[in-house]
This record gives sequence, structure tokens and C-alpha cells, in this order.
Amino acid sequence: MLGQKKKFSRKEIKEDKLVGFYYQALEFVENQKRNLLIGAGVIVLVIFAWFLYSEGRASDNEKANIELAKILPLYEQGAYLEAIEGRAGTPVIGLKKLVDEYGSSHNGEIAKIYLANSYFFLGKTDEALKYYEDFGGSSEVFQATAFAGIASCYEAKNNYEEAANYFQKAASVSKENVLNPQYLIFASANLIELNKKEEAKDILKKLKKDYVGSPYLRDVDKYLAQTE
Repeated sequence: MLGQKKKFSRKEIKEDKLVGFYYQALEFVENQKRNLLIGAGVIVLVIFAWFLYSEGRASDNEKANIELAKILPLYEQGAYLEAIEGRAGTPVIGLKKLVDEYGSSHNGEIAKIYLANSYFFLGKTDEALKYYEDFGGSSEVFQATAFAGIASCYEAKNNYEEAANYFQKAASVSKENVLNPQYLIFASANLIELNKKEEAKDILKKLKKDYVGSPYLRDVDKYLAQTE
């Protein structure tokens, strides 16, 4: 699934000089249209501004990739606070700063998921939810992870309705995602909490039919028993 282009907030536009230059050029063109004074040089100016902007985004993505590579060892070790804040006296800037500076690039979007996960593992559900919801990348795997993360945050808040909805959304992103059975089992568990047993049963029965051989099906019968 190709995600929609991320819309820049007014704050992001203000802070990015290249974006500002681009929009100033567009505004100039619009003004000149009204005065019937558009020239070829003005159009070239806009194209050049967009080229500079695109180059800047590519540079941000590479920088985000470099910084993320430095942080991931901390994340994988379970040092989530350091992964978020960085490690003093080292080149590791931390996920929070990485996202603040490069969050609209492809790798910056991926960093949001690691940042959200880190907050979630530390029990900071509201912060985690904020970054899961802010994800705007095009990767199907990370989009599904974002939805599952949102679901997990709602589950932690005992909002089983939203949790079930978002786990099902996570499973609907891509048919190829091997975690789909796990997401649907989690959705069913939340539906059982809501006493929506028939709905949970339908999902679980379909799971057994559609995902034969999946290692995640080991818990299906346990949840099916709870729907009786």
C-alpha cells in the first residue's frame, strides 16, 4: 500500500526554508497571473525551488537513516529511555530528536514507530499513541505496526472497542503480512471483553480456515472456547 503524501503543518512549513522558498515562489506566480505578467523565468524559478526542496528531503532521509542506525542497538537491548533521549557523550542523538528534525522523511517516519514503541514499553501510553497516530509513511509493514500500536494503547486504556477496531485495521493493510493472524486474535480477545462473542467467533473461525499452518493459531481454540 502506498501511503498518501504527508501533509506539512504550518509549523513544518515555517521551519523549513526550502519549503518556504517554494511557497513564496508559488505566491509570486499567482500574483503575476492576476497582473498578466507571467514570464518563462518565473516558471523556471518555481521549478528550481521545487528541485531544491526535493534534494533537501532526500538529504534529510539519508541523515535520518544514519542516525537511526546508531540508535537501533540501544532499542534492541531494551534501553528504551536512552533510545528516546540519546546517550550523553556519544553521537547518538536519540529517537525524539531524530523525529523532531527528520520526521517527515521516509526514515524519519520509520523512526516514529520505534519512538512510539519505546514509549509504550516504558508505560507512557499517551506519548506512544501520539507517535503511532502521527505515522504517515508508505511502508505497509510499519503502517500495520502503527495501527497495532494504536490498538495496544487503547487496550491499555481499557477501550476495547477501539482496540478491536485498530487490530482489524492492522490486519487489513496487507494480505501478505505474517502477523495478520496475531492481530486478528488480539481483535477477537478485545471483542470477547466487550461480550461481542459471535463477532469474535466469526473472526476466529475464519482465521482457522484462511491461515492454516500459521504458528499464531495456537491460541485460537482457547479464545473460541471463550465465545461459547
